Amino acid sequence: MGIDIEHLDPHEDGDEWDRYVDRADRTHPFYYADALSLQAGDTETTVHLLVGFKGQEVVGLFPVFAYRKGPVTGVFSPAPYSWVHYLGPVMCNLAKLKQRKADRRAKAFLEGCLEWIEDELSPVYTKFDAVAVDDIRPFTWSGYEIEPEPTYVVDLDCDESTLLDRFSSDARQNIRAADEFEGQYTIEEGSIDDIDRIVEQVRARYESQGRSFHLSTSFVRSLYEVLPPGSIRPYVCRIDGTFQGGILVVDGDTTRYRWQGGVKLETDLDLSINDLLDWHVMSTGLEAGFEEYDLVGAGVPSINRYKAKFNPRLETYYTVTTGTYGVDMLIDRYRKRK
Repeated sequence: MGIDIEHLDPHEDGDEWDRYVDRADRTHPFYYADALSLQAGDTETTVHLLVGFKGQEVVGLFPVFAYRKGPVTGVFSPAPYSWVHYLGPVMCNLAKLKQRKADRRAKAFLEGCLEWIEDELSPVYTKFDAVAVDDIRPFTWSGYEIEPEPTYVVDLDCDESTLLDRFSSDARQNIRAADEFEGQYTIEEGSIDDIDRIVEQVRARYESQGRSFHLSTSFVRSLYEVLPPGSIRPYVCRIDGTFQGGILVVDGDTTRYRWQGGVKLETDLDLSINDLLDWHVMSTGLEAGFEEYDLVGAGVPSINRYKAKFNPRLETYYTVTTGTYGVDMLIDRYRKRK
């Protein structure tokens, strides 16, 4: 019996898709149907939900977004310029299988999805970012190009004291020195209004560097409202009650993701605000039973030095592409006009 690929509609079949997301490996809130629909609306793309079945058993999920410009179609996961990290295909129920059978099942599922994409969408360009499947060989065998993408991950596998002791000396000092200012500042989970403050702070930083930033506050607020409570958490630092900075965190089942924020700041108090924010995310995550904190990216030298102070391990995801690169440039120009 082979793998059958079925196409679900995010509006009509959203509840069914979400049940599969809850059972799949390495998913997070951005895989839910409502989040995918918001991504499609924000980027003017069409989302297609692909599910692989072996009989009645779900073996994999693959959300893809089609962007059309005249006769040209590009297919992406996540949607182009959605500022969503880590989408692409995910597998289900492989842990119980022996390696040979797991390899066959993953290969059949991925090749079935790629065949569906080719037959139904006929893209001239395809790009899947941060693919989290363990076996990427089926993409290579199908003629796709593979590029590794690093990220830093902090393991939350110990008590709070041990976790802090793993950090660099300056990180430990910055966190402990904050006790001197107790009562003058707070680190806490904020409200939906703090989402706007965090996103706009990031936007200002990008613009000061001459870089474009297309993530809208309305998109993030909508995600906050439609996703299960606690999926997106705005952690903020306030000094004397005034917002200073923050980090948007996405909570999966076992992993916290550092999504947006963490802009470098200068304050009247000698506080390392970002160190304190990240420490709060990690320590509360440890208390809540999370297994790891993904710092989301380790490919920018100017930022890596900061992230490395938390003694993370290096983990690799993949960007998978095929087709005409010019379509990617066309979409880039389209986003800059918005």
